[in-house]
Amino acid sequence: MQLAFYAPMKSPDHPVPSGDRSIARSLVAALGHMGAKVTVPSRLRCRDGKGDTKVQAALQLAAQGEVDRLIPLGQRAGWQAWITYHNYYKAPDLIGPTVSRALGIPYLQVESTRARKRLNGPWAEFARIAEAATDAADLVFYFSTRDAIGLQENARPAQQLIHLRPFLPRSDIPSNAVGDGPMLSVGMMRPGDKLASFQIIADTLSLLADPEWQLDIAGDGPARAEVENLMSPFGSRIRFLGQLETQTLQAAYRNASLMFWPGVNEALGMVYLEAQAAGLPVVAQDRPGMREVLVPAPYPAPDQGPAGLAAVIDDLLAHPSTRRELGQTAQRHVTLNHLMPTAAETLCSGLAQTGVTL
Repeated sequence: MQLAFYAPMKSPDHPVPSGDRSIARSLVAALGHMGAKVTVPSRLRCRDGKGDTKVQAALQLAAQGEVDRLIPLGQRAGWQAWITYHNYYKAPDLIGPTVSRALGIPYLQVESTRARKRLNGPWAEFARIAEAATDAADLVFYFSTRDAIGLQENARPAQQLIHLRPFLPRSDIPSNAVGDGPMLSVGMMRPGDKLASFQIIADTLSLLADPEWQLDIAGDGPARAEVENLMSPFGSRIRFLGQLETQTLQAAYRNASLMFWPGVNEALGMVYLEAQAAGLPVVAQDRPGMREVLVPAPYPAPDQGPAGLAAVIDDLLAHPSTRRELGQTAQRHVTLNHLMPTAAETLCSGLAQTGVTL
């Protein structure tokens, strides 16, 4: 099976790490796991983060050049389907629908979002293109049940929608005991929602009853100075680990006593899957994206604020046996629902519905 895979938001081999890049890489790995030969035909990044019509026009011109290049390439390579990951109004797929139509092959999307309210305003043209691209898709895999609502409301009659659970690019996970080290927070340090999560963390730490708590923070980014300032009142109880490579981060998970990340407006929160796979109980707020990946359990509502999170943390720090039980439950949840073989089976089934089989 010859497949073309494109991510207009961020290519799988982009040098800057992010959740988008991780998911793109995981999708490529899962497609390969089911026996497909996957080509990344274009690395054109079609993102306009500011709503600049000149930027959008320039990207459309660049995309047309890619289309002209890729149609003959796809004919020679024998692509059997085109898969686009994360088509939305700030980074629409400017390439896939035209190329797949010219080649006469199925066009599929993963994690697309509808944003009809953006059809007016600075992203109007890109929103229109994103909507048209999703309309063109024969099949859309969705991660989030929240996204599914908009997709179902606007799906054309013949379009298929399939729930693809978020997953880790691995086939199994070792059984790990919860460590007794510091708590662990993992997140990019950038303005906006990430910084808002760090603010909640700082506010929560100030309420903890345990006098011996410690927290390691893994991650880096342009807002590091702001994060360091938020954590400065806690002195040596906070340790900044910086941006960690995969193996080092896995070691941090294994050493930690729990994972603490509020998850303000996280779409999915892949770090939650990583933490649970390592056997960590997770402290987070009950938010829509988190429900897609966290083991079902009562989590504090956002309106409970830092006090709700502090109560959970104090209880977990005081009861190691509870941490171990929750960690084991989390590992079972990931093993059953969020590993690559399950995802590959879903992808293979979806492709078969469009007539593409191994």
